[in-house]
Amino acid sequence: MIKPIRLQKGDTIATISPSWGCAGSSRVRWEYELGCERLRKLGLNVIAAPNSLKGTTYLRDNPKARAEDINWAFGNKEVKAIIANIGGNDSELLIPHLSSKIIKENPKIFCGYSDVMTLHLFCHRQGLMTYYGDNLLTNVAENPGWNPYSKKWFQKTFFDASLIGMIEPSKTWSFDGCKHTDKDHKKHYVSNRGYTRVQGKGVAEGRLFGGHGEIKRLSEVFGKTLIRKDDFEGSIFFFEDIPECCDPDEMANFFDWMGKKGYLQKLNGIIIGKMRTKDPFEGYAEKVREVITDKYSLPDLPVLADLNFGHTSPIFILPYGAKARIDMDDLSFAILESGVT
Repeated sequence: MIKPIRLQKGDTIATISPSWGCAGSSRVRWEYELGCERLRKLGLNVIAAPNSLKGTTYLRDNPKARAEDINWAFGNKEVKAIIANIGGNDSELLIPHLSSKIIKENPKIFCGYSDVMTLHLFCHRQGLMTYYGDNLLTNVAENPGWNPYSKKWFQKTFFDASLIGMIEPSKTWSFDGCKHTDKDHKKHYVSNRGYTRVQGKGVAEGRLFGGHGEIKRLSEVFGKTLIRKDDFEGSIFFFEDIPECCDPDEMANFFDWMGKKGYLQKLNGIIIGKMRTKDPFEGYAEKVREVITDKYSLPDLPVLADLNFGHTSPIFILPYGAKARIDMDDLSFAILESGVT
């Protein structure tokens, strides 16, 4: 994977709206400006992509304009990093309008999660390392503040060219949703019990690949344009989703799909992000074991859950293609290389 150059003070980061266009809404603009100000406090110059703040209706109806922003951001020599404002549900509409040439020839930091996954998969096909991590509105601009755990891993991943290293669980976490129009809403945090053993044993290493449950549908719609069988070969597969879209049975169905496709059998290990619910993970874990251990006879495959990434807060950042390690003996996870050069 081609790694981008690390960020330094004075560098420019571009904000884009590849999915939902709410950042340009008058009711949400305060949150966008708050996120930009927090990035500026890191010494970054923040600019908005040309179409990114034109509002929800315009961007919903003009996926080509959203794609043009991505092509513009990658092609702009002044831009050193790109961050998505927020996710959504239709970034796949951008695929026909993206320039693989521009993106491949201009590797740079590109960060976001949720529906932004589709664009990460596109960049992955071009051989670029991109980052499943912070969105501007849902993480950087969070109330009552950018969580120190999230901020630490943002700075470590993008400003530091040394090994990322051991990713410890956060001390507290929040399963609250985001209220983008309510300036007074503050997330409530509870004690974090740490990582959860689902199954498996020993130590596993592999390259990071994954996302959320829409990988299944994208694979069926786009095929090898986005996802190939060798993406799973020897990988540490990361998976996260929200309970509204992924209850225990649906998570089991997802891993069953991976088994039927032959993907599951190629993995070296699996990490699962915290679900946005106060309920313990064991209800999910039981269903996952029924598939991976019982149906596909893979009881030794390491599966570690309740990691801080995805739709909860705080989060660390997962670089696509970076080498990572799961240790089931001490329930730990580490990223074994830098995220940038």
